[in-house]
Amino acid sequence: MFKKITEFFIPPQKLQSGDELRSERIFVAVLLISAVSNFLGINLAIEIKAELNGYLLLVNGVINLLILLAYRYGLKKSIATTLVLSQFAISFPIQAWLQGGLSSPAAAAFFLLPAVAMLIQGKRAATFWMILSAFLSLGLFWFESQFGTPVPTFDPAKSNLFYFSSILGTNLTIFIILLVYETGKSKALANIQNKNEALINTQSQLIQAEKMASLGELTAGIAHEIQNPLNFVNNFSEISNELIEEIEEEQEKPAAERDYELIFEIIADLKQNLQKINKHGHRAGSIVKNMLEHSRISTGEKVLTDINVLADEYVKLSYHGLRAKDKSFYADLKLNLAPNLPKVKILPSEIGRVLLNLANNAFYAVSEKAKGNLEGYKPQLTLSTLKTKNGIEISVSDNGPGIPESIKDKIFQPFFTTKPSGSGTGLGLSLSYDIIKAHGGILEVESEEGKGTIFTIKLTN
Repeated sequence: MFKKITEFFIPPQKLQSGDELRSERIFVAVLLISAVSNFLGINLAIEIKAELNGYLLLVNGVINLLILLAYRYGLKKSIATTLVLSQFAISFPIQAWLQGGLSSPAAAAFFLLPAVAMLIQGKRAATFWMILSAFLSLGLFWFESQFGTPVPTFDPAKSNLFYFSSILGTNLTIFIILLVYETGKSKALANIQNKNEALINTQSQLIQAEKMASLGELTAGIAHEIQNPLNFVNNFSEISNELIEEIEEEQEKPAAERDYELIFEIIADLKQNLQKINKHGHRAGSIVKNMLEHSRISTGEKVLTDINVLADEYVKLSYHGLRAKDKSFYADLKLNLAPNLPKVKILPSEIGRVLLNLANNAFYAVSEKAKGNLEGYKPQLTLSTLKTKNGIEISVSDNGPGIPESIKDKIFQPFFTTKPSGSGTGLGLSLSYDIIKAHGGILEVESEEGKGTIFTIKLTN
């Protein structure tokens, strides 16, 4: 019932405002409780023959309801809250004076003012009203010291009833206001918790979507890259079959007519072919292994890894992946790999994902620039590795359009992307940054608009 009455005074458009609805309910509830408290006090005022107090309580209750109605029909909340607090600031000293000054129960209500202000306007406003309450108390104290303590307007014989009822009413009012606040806060916390759980689930789904997207890029590259060693395996297998047929033909001849020198040459060729088949078979197996490592969930165990091999593998796969989607695309891929680069302990699948993402972004950038048909422009990506004093550096640079200075600080933020809608999740660089950070490294970016971008990974030993 109380909830329905509360929501009646909330502007209809604010009933749909989500988290802000809590503060609206608290504001309306405080005014309703104040109005009810004032109206209930009228009967007591009549009982103890304090007519002036009764009239003041009636006026206060009516003002509370009028402010609520005005708020419901368009009065700004900032104005409404100021009117309410101003009404309290005026009525409390008058009530205290009518009840006997600073020694009356109404004087204690001065410090209800900052409490109510905190509930409906916030901490900063509460400070102002706290100072104002202190000045009101000092003002009443000075007034009494100059002109004497006022005589109470109620029947002195019923002072005990008045004091008991006033204290009980004040405490009940405070309790109900705090109960409304605490109930609202509990609901808000529960709402936040539910939203947080939903956000975590959504984030997990988006991260998985980003991983699957990068897996798709990897698979496209693998499909192209694995074709080369398989072609070699098929070709050398066919040639080897022909050589075996030649040996069989020689074997069918009489021993005196056999050309043993030819047989030995064929056997040597067969041995060489088998070595090449084995080599390219291992190459195909290595590519498949990398794909499986990329797709499986990481065990969290770091292993010593040759960064040159890993970087070369993933950048080439990225290039072939883009070529698989756009046959017309071409870029000059340069490798500046430091010789004798020490192995580092990493999660290969995770660092591979970072390299794949950086390469994908670089190739996308140069392909977009190439669509502008700039005279003399040749898309280029350079992969470099370097041994440093504390570890190694891997850099992926391109000669694409570069990153505007205005958005450079945003590129590692989750969901930020410069790609058209549907072309990216905006999580690639964010995840890459987190992966490198989890490895104790740093991912940095340098870019000059119109000239290109360099992403640098710094890993320590």
